[in-house]
Amino acid sequence: MMLLRDIGNRFLAVLLIVATLALPAAAQEKVLARATASAPAPVSAPAKAKATPVKKIASTSRKAPTAKKTSPRSTRRASRTALKPRYPTYGDPSQGDDPSRDDPIVRQAAVSSLGNLMGAVVVVDPTNGRVLSVVNQQLAFSGGYQPCSAFKPAVALAALGEGIIETDRTKLELGKRWNLDLHKALAISNNLYFEKLGRLLGIDKLEQYARQFGFGEQAGWGIEPEPAGAFPASPPPAWQGGVGRVASFGQGISMTMFQLASFTSSLANGGTLYYLQYPPSGQNDGFTPKVKRELPFGSYLDAVREGMEEAVLTGTARRAKMADLHVLGKTGTCSQDGARLGWFTGYNRESGGVALVVLLRTGQSLGGGPRASQVAGQIFRRLGEMNYYASAERSNPSRTLPASLQIPRFP
Repeated sequence: MMLLRDIGNRFLAVLLIVATLALPAAAQEKVLARATASAPAPVSAPAKAKATPVKKIASTSRKAPTAKKTSPRSTRRASRTALKPRYPTYGDPSQGDDPSRDDPIVRQAAVSSLGNLMGAVVVVDPTNGRVLSVVNQQLAFSGGYQPCSAFKPAVALAALGEGIIETDRTKLELGKRWNLDLHKALAISNNLYFEKLGRLLGIDKLEQYARQFGFGEQAGWGIEPEPAGAFPASPPPAWQGGVGRVASFGQGISMTMFQLASFTSSLANGGTLYYLQYPPSGQNDGFTPKVKRELPFGSYLDAVREGMEEAVLTGTARRAKMADLHVLGKTGTCSQDGARLGWFTGYNRESGGVALVVLLRTGQSLGGGPRASQVAGQIFRRLGEMNYYASAERSNPSRTLPASLQIPRFP
């Protein structure tokens, strides 16, 4: 009996010990279960989970500054967009024109060559001053424009007339062991060369010759409304280039397309500055040329012509080069009042040839003068394809070039 009681007591003691030990384990399991339920994923999982958000946050933080950096670009784009309505680059340049005064063949060639580029074309018969076509009449008649480098042939003639350079091969020193002659300077439209000519001439002499060549005065006879343009009374300040900028870029000059067409016609015909006439439809019969003045260029003209020919062959106007035509020309490129200007002025030497001026005025850069020379080359080519030169010669067999004389020196 005692033995059984003793065994029972021992069994109860063991149960108490096991129960005592089991209670902490159960509690620990409950704690671990709660901890496991609320704890983050294993170490490897959080590393991946954290890597993705970090990248996203970094990417977002990079985008924010980028957006701020592009805001000035947006502003510039908005500014350019704001200019486009004022200076469109593409459109219908002939819209609103009255073509009744134009030679239909010349107009067709000019309109198709200009295409949808916003610009203007003036084509003239250099032997009598007859305006053959004006495309984009609003632009051509609306005012004067900075001539850019298209003014350089006039500067060259002034320098030759004053004896500053004696021939086209007279070289000017532009830098250490760097010399350039007129022939090359006209071909590549070198600004430093013509800036130096401008400084050597001075603003007064430059203005005298410019006005003698028809700049700063109306070029037409009975052409209304035609602005007179202007020549600056004084050069820009020295820190802006002085008179050199007038000679190289035409800065401060307001030149009309008709003035440039009249001057270019005088280069083509040997020195006769005609009043340009744009007779109404039906008044072409009995057309009488009107001479404004003679510009006796003499041998000086040959020097300028050769430079303009080289400009078409290898220089800035080479897009006007036509394999079967003899084209001479000069380009000009600059900006004015937010618009990009591209000039070409020139003529072709074939019998029945024409003198013309192309002005591109656009809201964006399209190549400036070289692009304008391309338009001019297409006009020359299309006139040839339409047999215009031969027909013009037949209809006006008296198309002859006046004799060349010597340029007078101004006192």
